[in-house]
Amino acid sequence: MTQPRHFLEIDDLSRDELFAVLDRAETYKDAQENGEDHEDLEGQTLGMIFQKPSTRTRVSFETGMTQLGGHAVFLGEDDIQLGHGEPLKDTSRTLSRYVDAVMARVFKHDNIEVLAEYASVPIVNGLTDDAHPCQTLADLLTIREHNGGFEDVSVAWVGDGNNVAQSFAIGAALAGIDLTVATPAGYEVDDAVSERARELGGEPATTADPVEAVDGADVIYTDVWISMGQEDERDVRMDDFEGFQVNEELLSNAPDASVMHCLPAHRGEEVTDAVVESDRSIVFDQAENRLHAQKALLSWLLE
Repeated sequence: MTQPRHFLEIDDLSRDELFAVLDRAETYKDAQENGEDHEDLEGQTLGMIFQKPSTRTRVSFETGMTQLGGHAVFLGEDDIQLGHGEPLKDTSRTLSRYVDAVMARVFKHDNIEVLAEYASVPIVNGLTDDAHPCQTLADLLTIREHNGGFEDVSVAWVGDGNNVAQSFAIGAALAGIDLTVATPAGYEVDDAVSERARELGGEPATTADPVEAVDGADVIYTDVWISMGQEDERDVRMDDFEGFQVNEELLSNAPDASVMHCLPAHRGEEVTDAVVESDRSIVFDQAENRLHAQKALLSWLLE
């Protein structure tokens, strides 16, 4: 039996494959805006495993499958045996007999790898503690739309070197984007991630100075300082990230930059309300593009 293609990390796609998926996403977006049907996955079912709650991931995948003519099944922790006694490999092999693909949003990255090892259908990483490649697809689609491509585009990441930052660093390298990452000491992206980006020809520059990072940037990207599961670190993190807020003062150092955030935003912490609501914010274009990028990914994996 042919082994399925999985999407656990953004660099599971080659550069040519990444651009092909982004092209397909644009096609789907145009079709939707023109009221055209595109039921390329008619009769197919996506199983959606959620250990972590979500708004954008659940709604975009479920809506996307519907628009493609398929169906999505929500599987929360209380709905299946995941983490309640049944080995992950058994869950993976069983679901493979029922559905055409599985999207899983879990805590440990090891768990998504086990699901993929034992699955006979494509496994899509909807988020782990280490990576968020579906978000990166939407990010790259958004940057390409607003900048006419990736050539000579520079992005500044300001904040925590978390799972979103790590996937974006690798995706930026794949796409040929010039990336600078500004984090407090101790919150950098993993060395292994920087090495993977370097091997792709685009290791990000790093700094502890947000002003230095955003100087000349076309896009400024941030995310929450306190992710799910880190609530007990709140006081320490709020102190450590002082000076890293994306606000109007910081934006004055990059007068032409757009602002991105993967959402949900903790307004008043990593970004101000005024910035999110400003004309420079493209966060809701970015959120919408989760739908189009994931439709493109699913149809590419399942065709």
